[in-house]
Amino acid sequence: MPWGSGTCSKAPRLLPEEPGVIVKGKGCRVRDADGREFIDFRNGLGPITLGYQFPDVDAAIQDQLSSGILYGHPHPLECEVAEMLCEVVPGAEQARFLKTGGEAIAACIRMARHYTGKEHIIQIGYNGWLNGLASGGQTLPGQTAMSSIPGVPSSISALHHTAIWNDISGLEQLFVQYHDQIAAVVISADYADMDSGKAFYPALRELTRKHNSLLIFDEIVTGFRIALGGVQQYFNVKPDLSVFGKGMANGMPVSVYAGKKEVMAACEKGGVTISSTFAGETLSLAAAKATLLTYRNKGVVNHLWRQGEKMWSGMNELFTTYDIPIEMKGFWPCIAFTVKSGADKEIKNQFFRAAYNNGISLYDVSYVNFSHKDRDVEEALQRLEQACKALSA
Repeated sequence: MPWGSGTCSKAPRLLPEEPGVIVKGKGCRVRDADGREFIDFRNGLGPITLGYQFPDVDAAIQDQLSSGILYGHPHPLECEVAEMLCEVVPGAEQARFLKTGGEAIAACIRMARHYTGKEHIIQIGYNGWLNGLASGGQTLPGQTAMSSIPGVPSSISALHHTAIWNDISGLEQLFVQYHDQIAAVVISADYADMDSGKAFYPALRELTRKHNSLLIFDEIVTGFRIALGGVQQYFNVKPDLSVFGKGMANGMPVSVYAGKKEVMAACEKGGVTISSTFAGETLSLAAAKATLLTYRNKGVVNHLWRQGEKMWSGMNELFTTYDIPIEMKGFWPCIAFTVKSGADKEIKNQFFRAAYNNGISLYDVSYVNFSHKDRDVEEALQRLEQACKALSA
């Protein structure tokens, strides 16, 4: 396979310490093909918020499987899950489903262009491979294209513009440069600098309203994690459209694009055509319903904050103790490994290798899930102390 996986970020970079493949997960632990166990903080790159083989979700999938997976007409779950999402997401008056976050953002971009009659798009952060179109934009998380994007015609790239997190003046300049041509601003959070959102999101909302442009929140990572309704709930800023994916169904493939009814009307009959055979696939929707019920009834988001603080504050203490120039930055439910200014960036890879050697699986943005109990966090920190000792030595 090109790249070794259909998901670029899953392809192992740090062999032999890193697992080549994972064959099983249970709770907060995974096993590779060689039988090695890891306490896992990658969580499928974010979707596993409750834990592997979470009983309520697995039972919902199995129950629906006995009735069927896909039909030639809608299943009631489509409407049921859409209603649940509109209840918990502040900016959602209507919702519709797809399979991946990237295609859901692409749908929002198309709706924004139709709704506003404008063509240019400003993008902040990584919004999925499908939407990595701007020169100098992110083609993968944390990976920036220096000039042209391979496979993207320059005429298309010219309609997409990259901006950086928490830079209102830079955004204002783009609105001046492309006067009355900006259809929407699409934004995903900077996980290491999330706290800046308390000023940045309201300022961005004001700026887009001033120029009659739409505001689209990429909540693929932040949704059901920072707050049940994502950053729009946490920072009390309603976008015109938003996209959720990871964390929505504990690993089953489903995404949602949702927003104001008047904007969502852009994809009614006679408007923008957004259609997928698998949008209403029932196993994923059954998993989403069970996952959302678990969030509402069992205090999952509070658990992610609480256990995340135990885990990552403990990690910071170890970095300080062993004089390793790495820092955990951001909000506890989706923390970012950050190399300190002036340090060799290779130190992060060296630390990850040591962590794998001690049975801990990490990623640039790491997560606790609902199955990470106190004993798991304590054991993980003990193992990571051994990794720090080895690296320090």
